[in-house]
Amino acid sequence: MKALVYEQFGSPPLIQNVDDPTPEPAGVVIKVMATGLCRSDWHGWIGHDPDIELPHVPGHELAGVIEAVGTDVKNWKIGDRVTVPFVGGCGTCPECDSGNHQVCDNQFQPGFTHWGSFAEYVGVHYADINLVRLPDEMDFVTAASLGCRFVTSYRGIVDQGQVAAGQWVAVHGCGGVGLSAIMIAKAYGAHVIAIDIDDEKLAFAKTIGADYGINANTSANVSEAVFEISKRGAHISMDALGHPVTCVNSVRSLAKRGKHIQVGLLVADQSTPNIPMDIVVANELEIIGSHGIQASRYPEMLQMIADGRMAPEKLVGDTISLAQSVDALITMDQFQGTGVTVINQF
Repeated sequence: MKALVYEQFGSPPLIQNVDDPTPEPAGVVIKVMATGLCRSDWHGWIGHDPDIELPHVPGHELAGVIEAVGTDVKNWKIGDRVTVPFVGGCGTCPECDSGNHQVCDNQFQPGFTHWGSFAEYVGVHYADINLVRLPDEMDFVTAASLGCRFVTSYRGIVDQGQVAAGQWVAVHGCGGVGLSAIMIAKAYGAHVIAIDIDDEKLAFAKTIGADYGINANTSANVSEAVFEISKRGAHISMDALGHPVTCVNSVRSLAKRGKHIQVGLLVADQSTPNIPMDIVVANELEIIGSHGIQASRYPEMLQMIADGRMAPEKLVGDTISLAQSVDALITMDQFQGTGVTVINQF
């Protein structure tokens, strides 16, 4: 099969012919029909993820058709249209027993712990626990765009943030994660403030649900701007980028007893931001991490999409080929373009 492979961290990847995967006893092989390009893939390529062993194939936001089925798989068959959370739970550890497969002790992550979906085929473990059946009406590009970004934002805003109609939600960073969070918060009836440094992205954010936009480059003080708009601060504020500045701005944007949701990755020398713990204590703020989503939480989200209350297809900015993904991956830190990029030509 063709796959994008890098043999050294930070070195240019190459499109290579590699062996086709075979299914684990409890796993399947999926023919990849579409796969999202995510900043997490860039972090992996740079060398920020200790789970990656070289050589490596990235890619974790995938949708496709089951090509082969392991001997122990009970719930799936060849030809089924599926997607999968980027964190696969083992189903037997204490975290999985509690229903929290997204923080499984023995998690399987295509594109990180194992080879991923920047390829014609990808092997997925623990299939009965983690695969999600795609609605017939959902195309593969839209399904791949759910990826880690839309579903992670869904869990961050809905399950972790416990968003409610009428609340104020501030979203720091209008990439794929941030735009998803904006759309989701608006679908639940929140007032949404988008924050970014790019006026084009802020304008797009308003087309998919943001009520207000703040340009962090031209605003004298982002958190004060959030308070000026919302009057008392945000009930929920999400760092959707992953940077010490956006993290701290998010915390400072909160109303009393508000919730900061950290979704954007803070890695390497940016992993320990100077969070203002004085106001965390004084205002009884909550600092909450959010990492992926369980397969069991997809049905509610997919029903909202089917009902037209959310439209993730609007977040797809571009579709590209596997060959084009080489340049797209290595330039992700330049934050070019608006919306989610999806590979759908192999």
